[in-house]
Amino acid sequence: MKKLLLIPLLCSFWSISLHAQSNIWKTKNAYLGQKPPGDKPEVFAEHLLVQRDTFPMDRVAFSDDGKEFFYPSNITWYNIDHAALRYFKFENGKWNGPFILFPHYFAPAFSADGDTIYLEGGKRDGKHSLVWQSHRTANGWSEPEVYLATRFATYDFMPTQSGTSYIGSVDVAGGRKDMDICTLKVTATDTIVKSLGPPVNTLGYEGDFFVAKDESYIILSDKESKTYECELWISFHKKDGSWTPPVSLGPDINNGVAHRWGQYVTPDGKYLFYSTGHGPQDCRIVWVRFDHLLAKLKKENLKS
Repeated sequence: MKKLLLIPLLCSFWSISLHAQSNIWKTKNAYLGQKPPGDKPEVFAEHLLVQRDTFPMDRVAFSDDGKEFFYPSNITWYNIDHAALRYFKFENGKWNGPFILFPHYFAPAFSADGDTIYLEGGKRDGKHSLVWQSHRTANGWSEPEVYLATRFATYDFMPTQSGTSYIGSVDVAGGRKDMDICTLKVTATDTIVKSLGPPVNTLGYEGDFFVAKDESYIILSDKESKTYECELWISFHKKDGSWTPPVSLGPDINNGVAHRWGQYVTPDGKYLFYSTGHGPQDCRIVWVRFDHLLAKLKKENLKS
């Protein structure tokens, strides 16, 4: 009887052990093996991401187990002719890459189950704004295929655990003329976007954002100037479904005039990544410790 009880216990132990081995977030190999930053933003893996003829830009993405890292690269801010989605993969005890996964694509966003990547870019038809998808297979990632085609502008598509998706778009029905952060609903006959409205959105442009998978907060590019410099602010989702007025992420992150976009929080919740620079010549991906700042801002802004 004791021997029979030992078998499931051993199976459980092996299962836990294998799961631990598959997750590298708490090891020295996490985040491409880079030394994590503190409360001040630091350039992320510059010697790995900056190639001779390209630089990294826009939103990045880690797989949930931390063993894949995807980032867009380009030679300019102004078109996607030379854009490419590149990636690193942790195998056989080391990070391998960078490899080009898909030319002309950018802004990766994982589905809730981690088996689909949503992308922007790709071949255009001149009539629609497109969101693409690629699926994880036994041999890697499938060729991108169209997930969503609309006759209105779309940008920064992000799925969440609830099934609600968020997207930068124009809520025509709501009388909006500039791009807002919107929810997206796809039915059998229609695609409906609905602006989150104020206080998250203003009369200006709100198209660059990151929404947490549990929809507890949104980090948005805010206070945009006429030449598109901006700051990173955060809004929290309240129990009644409304959103708090956005507040700044603080002077360490909003440390002077610069472009800031492509915001992204790692699956372990510890670090915020974003693109920043004054032009293509100094555009870099930076990262900063975020979990402590998030807890502080949440406590201050969700007071009952």
